[in-house]
Amino acid sequence: MADAPPKTDPKSASAGSKQPKPPGNRPDFATIGGIALALAGILGGLLLEKGSLQDVAQMTAAMIVLGGTLGAVLVTTPLPVFLRACKGLGGVFFEKGDSTAAIVGSLIRYATLARKNGIVSLETEAAAIQDPFLRKALSLAVDGTDLQELRKMMELDISLSEIASEAEARVWEAAGGYAPTIGIIGAVLGLIQVMKNLEDIRAVGHGIAVAFVATVYGVASANIFFLPVANKLRGRTRAAAMMRDLALEGVVGIVEGLNPTLLRTKLEAYNQESHKPVKGKSARTTAKPAPSGQPAPGGG
Repeated sequence: MADAPPKTDPKSASAGSKQPKPPGNRPDFATIGGIALALAGILGGLLLEKGSLQDVAQMTAAMIVLGGTLGAVLVTTPLPVFLRACKGLGGVFFEKGDSTAAIVGSLIRYATLARKNGIVSLETEAAAIQDPFLRKALSLAVDGTDLQELRKMMELDISLSEIASEAEARVWEAAGGYAPTIGIIGAVLGLIQVMKNLEDIRAVGHGIAVAFVATVYGVASANIFFLPVANKLRGRTRAAAMMRDLALEGVVGIVEGLNPTLLRTKLEAYNQESHKPVKGKSARTTAKPAPSGQPAPGGG
């Protein structure tokens, strides 16, 4: 009578293929703190100069600047791109908790499994990956896609993603360019109203002060929010492209059958934390060897 096959524990069988839960988004304290610090500095300076917050709390000026800027951006930008830019604004205040070390660890685990059981054994692993880019790359590798073709396809994905992200950043860059000019338009409109009441000199002074609030709104919104947001989104794009490039290089190494230890060494180049200078060591240059025939410094 043939022996029955050994029973396997379902929990232990699924433990090896269980995917770690991807980290969620976390607040970007640099963005939040930067905006808060800029507003605190500007408004604090106003208060130190015996001013009042009511001096700059002008709803009419805000409506002129924000409405005019929004209209100009809509004329410049296709509506789908504008909607994507608004939806992606959350990426300025929140950053993904992706860890380079965690991605490298996952790729090394896939490489180890592929060397033991063959790359086809990663089919279940690939289907459970949360990241769409890595899931697609590893699935193509499991399906036996030619390595050169796989690299071309995934590099095309990276390039198209960068183009789309750059288009979204340009929306806010355009807003930063229009806002100061719209603010000047608001100031001119306020001065027009002032000129209608020149008989009251006190009202003229007050009206001029109120008119220039639109200029403040335009310049402040451009340099505190719109332009920094565009640059922040570009930084996010570069970081995402680097993570995708890391994933692609890892999958290519798996297809090539690279030793997991060598693959880890290769992928660690993407870990920016590993490039920090060692504390306690000064940036001194290495001592040059003494010329031939001369004793080395400190020698007897």
